[in-house]
Amino acid sequence: MKIEICLESIESVLAAEAGGADRVEFCADLFEGGTTPSLGAFKTARKHSKIAMNVMIRPRGGDFCYSDLEFEAMKEDVRLFREAGADGIVFGILTPDGEIDVVRSKEIIDLARPCSVTFHRAFDMTKDASRSLETLIDLGVDRLLTSGLEATVIEGLQTLKMLVRQAGDRIIVMPGCGITERNFAYLQQQVGAKEYHVFVPGTYESRMTYRPEHIYMGGMLRQAEFSISHTDSNRVSTIVGAKL
Repeated sequence: MKIEICLESIESVLAAEAGGADRVEFCADLFEGGTTPSLGAFKTARKHSKIAMNVMIRPRGGDFCYSDLEFEAMKEDVRLFREAGADGIVFGILTPDGEIDVVRSKEIIDLARPCSVTFHRAFDMTKDASRSLETLIDLGVDRLLTSGLEATVIEGLQTLKMLVRQAGDRIIVMPGCGITERNFAYLQQQVGAKEYHVFVPGTYESRMTYRPEHIYMGGMLRQAEFSISHTDSNRVSTIVGAKL
C-alpha cells in the first residue's frame, strides 16, 4: 500500500518525506483545490528531496473545461515538469456535458510519458462513475484520484468500493478527500484500495513581528495572513503507521 500526501510547499515535501510518505502530489493554491506549482518550487524541492513527486497540471481553479489557451499552457507545463524530473503528472479535463475529454486527455497522456499519469477529482464531476472509469482505462491512465463522486470519501464509500472492484488490476483507484487519522483504518478495511491520497495540514506562525492588520493580500474570503499552512510530519507518520 502507498500513501500519497497532497501539499503545496517545499517545506511540506520535506515534512511528508520525514513522516514516511511514499509519494507527494505537489500543487499550488490548495484553497482552490490545487493548481500547477511553480517550476522553481518543484526544482528546489527535487533538489532537496528524494521522495517521488507527482505534479498537478491545472491552470486555474474552478471547472475542468478549458479554453484553447489554457490547454496550450497545460501541455507546456507537462513538458517542462517532465523534463525537470517529475515522477508523474496529475490532470483532469472534461467536456461541457460532464464527460471525460478523450481527445485532449490523450494529448496530455502522450506528452507526459514516460511519467506516470493520474486523473484527478475532475472525475468526481462526471455523470457516470463506471463509464468514466472505463474511459480512463481505455486511455491508459495509471491512476484515478476520486472521492466516489461525492464531497468526501466517507459519503462516496459505496461508489469507491464499486470502482475498486471494477478496476481490478487495470488501473489504480486512489481514494482521496476527507481521509484523516480517525477514519483511515476503517476506510482501508471497507475499500481495500492499494493507494490513498491524504491531506494532513498543520500551521506555523509567521516570523513577521510587524503586522499591519488592516491590509490583506487576498480576497474577502481569506486565510489568516500570519498563519502559514504546511504538511504536519507527525500526522503523516500516524497515517503511515496505520497501514494494514
